Amino acid sequence: MVEETPDNVEDAGYGIGAASRRLGVPAPTLRTWNLRYGLGPSRRTPGGHRRYDAADLRRLTEMKRLIATGLAPAEAARLALALPPPPPAATPEPTEETPADAPETGAPPTGTPATGAPPTGVSEAGLRRPPTAALARAALVLDSHQVSGLVEETLARHGVVWTWERLLLPVFDAICRRQDDTGAGIDVEHLLSDRVQAALQRRARDVPPHEGRPVLLACAEDEQHSLPVHALAAALGEVGVQTRVLGARTPYAALAHAMRRLGPVVVFVWSQQAITGDTAPLAALPRLRPACRIVIGGLGWQGEPPPGVVRVSTLPEAVARITATLA
Repeated sequence: MVEETPDNVEDAGYGIGAASRRLGVPAPTLRTWNLRYGLGPSRRTPGGHRRYDAADLRRLTEMKRLIATGLAPAEAARLALALPPPPPAATPEPTEETPADAPETGAPPTGTPATGAPPTGVSEAGLRRPPTAALARAALVLDSHQVSGLVEETLARHGVVWTWERLLLPVFDAICRRQDDTGAGIDVEHLLSDRVQAALQRRARDVPPHEGRPVLLACAEDEQHSLPVHALAAALGEVGVQTRVLGARTPYAALAHAMRRLGPVVVFVWSQQAITGDTAPLAALPRLRPACRIVIGGLGWQGEPPPGVVRVSTLPEAVARITATLA
């Protein structure tokens, strides 16, 4: 059997779990869109497993965007299915930064905020591909030194948002898919998570202290998956936003106490698992003066959030929503 690594993920396609994590859309919703509107996986592996390819993900992303604008799901599906294929990428003219004999490169995703922009003077087409295969191999052999080096180097070169979207999510997707297929790899996931968290925390600490209300970040009560919270703290740090991270398994009583003490301008709460995604306790969080915006993220949240609570689906969206509140 050929082992699936991030280097061949796009060729192999994405299972429903990996597609759900990439899109921020619950797997049951993806199944419903497939059954009702034909927005399903169009590829099959040699073993007969159905997989979403890049075109499928593009249509699903458009479906999600259209629904968010208020369009009915049936109409959104019709428009998403009619989405034309993207034009072939133009070959950039050789420049001083991108010589003619440079290796093949890949551009970052459309809409990546300034925190993930290429260095000044280097076009997006001149960026190297993220080292997904190298990072996956280092994690699989539990080489923590190599994992840290690759993550730190990519963060320094491209910033938090680009690294999260283009390097870390694909590698975690591949590792989780390997767990689904073989039942092994929890040790790999834990080592990678530990090294990524350490790198992100160093980035977040680089923000010099200054006056002003901070952004308070926490996981929902009993939620142990805190890595996305640290990614958001580091991404906000790159644009000079002060944060306070309470971390995993934050009781709502403790979150309320921290809100009263710090008077944050925004509170962000993460839920990854449905068992931690009850939105009812959010309504009981204190109403501060000056006002505090509450933002939630993650696939665990169940049902509609309370009035005034904003839900985001991706790291770029979270950064954009929070920085807009601060403006």
